[in-house]
Amino acid sequence: MNRIIKNASLLLGRDLTYIESGFIEIGKNGQITRAGAGNYSGKILNNKIDYSNDGSRTVIDSEGLLIIPGFINAHTHIGDSLGKDLLVESGKLNARIHPVYGAKRVVLQKSRPDHLKMCMRTSIISMMKKGVVAFADFREGGSEGVNLLKQAMSALPIKCIVLGRIEYYFDLIKDLKITKKKELVNRIRARNNVKIAAKIQKLQHEMHRKIDLRLPRKALQQASNVLKIADGLGLSGANENTDSSLQQYKQLLNGVNKETRNRKLRQGNRKLLLAIHAAESRESVEFSNSITGKTEVARIMRYLNPDVIVHMTNATDEDISLVARSRTGVVICPRANGILGAGIPKVAHMLENGCTIAIGTDNIMLNSPDMFREMDYIWKASRAIENNLISARDILKMSTINAAHIFGLNSGCIEAGRSADLLFIDKKHLDLYPIHNPYASIIHRAGPDSIKGMMIDGRLADGAEL
Repeated sequence: MNRIIKNASLLLGRDLTYIESGFIEIGKNGQITRAGAGNYSGKILNNKIDYSNDGSRTVIDSEGLLIIPGFINAHTHIGDSLGKDLLVESGKLNARIHPVYGAKRVVLQKSRPDHLKMCMRTSIISMMKKGVVAFADFREGGSEGVNLLKQAMSALPIKCIVLGRIEYYFDLIKDLKITKKKELVNRIRARNNVKIAAKIQKLQHEMHRKIDLRLPRKALQQASNVLKIADGLGLSGANENTDSSLQQYKQLLNGVNKETRNRKLRQGNRKLLLAIHAAESRESVEFSNSITGKTEVARIMRYLNPDVIVHMTNATDEDISLVARSRTGVVICPRANGILGAGIPKVAHMLENGCTIAIGTDNIMLNSPDMFREMDYIWKASRAIENNLISARDILKMSTINAAHIFGLNSGCIEAGRSADLLFIDKKHLDLYPIHNPYASIIHRAGPDSIKGMMIDGRLADGAEL
């Protein structure tokens, strides 16, 4: 059934232009056919059903509402829902979330699949209640983990980009037995003698050449199986991979995408994505430099060249410039960085360099999947630590159109051809009225109780009347 939304305020188009009074026309396929300012130009009767058009059109009068694109949560670890606030006030970052020896891995390994699925489903419903129409998840556990997430989403209208991962990691120090050489490099550095800089570089290059261990055939087959049912791969990080293994993941994904293009097997022919964490903490950056002589980002861009890099919190200026030139999407997770003591991402600097940035709530063990809180936190924290101010509109774009662009979703803005994934915000809500700056109001005043309704693909997600 076609739907007409009239008398609504809108954030229209890719620039989220504010329209005081406008309309949205939604086709039977759930996509927007027209949207703009002013009154709807089609024939509308005063009642909600236009029976003059063979009963196929519903008109929704949205006076007093502000309609915005639904939020896209660009990075989650939904499986961590069963470990809420575990070690949240103690321990270093690696002790809590490291994929090899962190507490998170122990929790996931000991969890029952039925319990994990139930916890994931409750977090997904929580996201929907907070205005999230789509999310991108790094799903551990190989094919079984991907299937478990899909089961948890059963019959829910929310959209998900599932980025699977196999449980195979390298420990660069243990596997390569280079502890003594690392210690020697540190001692040489401590002398602060420029004459031996060449020796430092030689040692680092020698160690780096040895980082050539490859993924075994079984691990590659597991990754290939994941790609048959997922939307791509979500890797842990460069420090858990060798140069060769990063190249293997890239070659595997390129091969599958080439086959997809040739045979057009996947619906919509959307390519599989490759995403990875990088430069989340100062410790991870220092580890990479000391072992390989390169930053995580430099290694990632050389050997993996992914579609998405998550975090970049402690990336260097050179790293940021490199990512911007490659047009790799950046997903920041500010509240997770904050609670882990990892710092605040250089959002203004990234924007100045031309990065496309999206926002994610990250690990549900650490944070609620609340995009309102995430936007409020990064807007204010960035204004406090960076000289250049970030506009509220830019932050809102990160949660909508930017994320849609990075992940190839036909969502994220109100324009013809896009899916009608919409939030209906109550303009007269006690915390919002009167609205003088709609972008600021959404970023740091609105919340889940400001939402009067939500559409996904043109259908009211909860079935409620507006």
